[in-house]
Amino acid sequence: MTETVSNSAKQDLLTAGDISDRQLDTMMSRMMSREIDRGELFFQCRRNESWALEQGIVKSAGFSVSRGIGARAISGEKSGFAYADDIQLDVLEQTSSAARSIARVGSSQNTNVPVKRQIPQFYEGIDPIVSISKDEKVKLLSRIDKFARSLDPRVKEVSVSINANHESTYIYSSDGTDHGDVRPLVRFGVSVVVEQNGRRENGNCGGGGRHDLSWLYENETAEKFAREAVRQALVNLDAVDAPAGPMPVVLGPGWPGVLLHEAVGHGLEGDFNRKGTSTFSNRIGERVASPLCTIVDDATIPNRRGSLTIDDEGTPGQRTVLIENGVLKGYMQDKMNATLMGVTSTGNGRRESYAHQPLPRMTNTFMLAGNSDPEEIVKSVERGVFAKTFGGGQVDITSGQFVFSATEAYLIENGKITVPVKGATLIGNGPEIMTRVSMVGNDLELDLGVGVCGKEGQGVPVGVGQPTLKIDQITVGGTQA
Repeated sequence: MTETVSNSAKQDLLTAGDISDRQLDTMMSRMMSREIDRGELFFQCRRNESWALEQGIVKSAGFSVSRGIGARAISGEKSGFAYADDIQLDVLEQTSSAARSIARVGSSQNTNVPVKRQIPQFYEGIDPIVSISKDEKVKLLSRIDKFARSLDPRVKEVSVSINANHESTYIYSSDGTDHGDVRPLVRFGVSVVVEQNGRRENGNCGGGGRHDLSWLYENETAEKFAREAVRQALVNLDAVDAPAGPMPVVLGPGWPGVLLHEAVGHGLEGDFNRKGTSTFSNRIGERVASPLCTIVDDATIPNRRGSLTIDDEGTPGQRTVLIENGVLKGYMQDKMNATLMGVTSTGNGRRESYAHQPLPRMTNTFMLAGNSDPEEIVKSVERGVFAKTFGGGQVDITSGQFVFSATEAYLIENGKITVPVKGATLIGNGPEIMTRVSMVGNDLELDLGVGVCGKEGQGVPVGVGQPTLKIDQITVGGTQA
């Protein structure tokens, strides 16, 4: 990240509250004492604009601004946290004092050693809200609505949405962290309902990332999302009941990586492993997956939804190898859990807003490509299921058990993808399933940029991805015995 962007975020936030660098230093000194290991001040301003079209008209449009301070004092495993929805000197004094009072139990002391370094920037510090005018946004919504309806007479309902977000953050910590960031984020979505002979099905598609809204006009991107949503819905009109029972499953590239995110990714976050509640706890160096599997978390991919120039503790975004050739290499860490585990932060300290404490969270998490041809993977299956797109899912971190529903799936019969199926759910154990990966495709894809990850009530933008891969056996929950 260039110092220009970092300093711009810092000055915008501190100037708004008429807070000087000297006052910031004084506040941090007051927070620190023999009882406090580390003090942290997090400043944030977020502006968000949203538009939604339904039934051919713009049904809603909204604009919001939130700004505030989060103060945290850490003492061993205990942290004191306080926040306020304003950025002013007196507010800063109150929140920092409250955080220190809550955490005052420890015994060690930290020294402030200023660290100045150049940090690579993985997106531009732009404001996507003003990248196209309000009139252009309304025209775009209407155009895509008409376009989707024109694709097939069976399209009965269309919903189109635009969301643009501009966020400035600044982190000042007793460990020498003094960094700011400006983060753009956009998301566009199309949802349709089709009807045939009284049967109604839906489909949806969208994308986004850390860039502006002009991307929607490039190569008919918005139209491609609409076309894909309609295609998916029409496929579901012809879907038959999914089979049930243990069988081979082939996962398509891209968004199906959300299964890895839930079934494996959360179990590799530092807090669960420090507490010993993850099925991956104390297993560094052990084989936890097929030798064909290498999984990384990468915040450094330019303009991706989950990418971070710095995380919400000021640590530079990084690429972290979690599993390499089936062997567990490490966990995703924030500063607190990393310190308690005797390692360093991997830049995965993330928070929903200034009103939340950071937690170790994923950024862009995906499996690397293998050597198999995707067509050969399908040909290797005599009878099974090909899952192209997933909806929601649940996972138990302690046991690794998960349940996922497929929104678009097909039967595989005699090595060929045949009829679409509905009601297919995948049920299994994350670590166990990873050992059953027998083929990994050479077609790695990342998702289109719509992922939101939830943890302890906090939602943050993330990315997922994977190549086509074959799981030799997984339980499919369907309606056909």
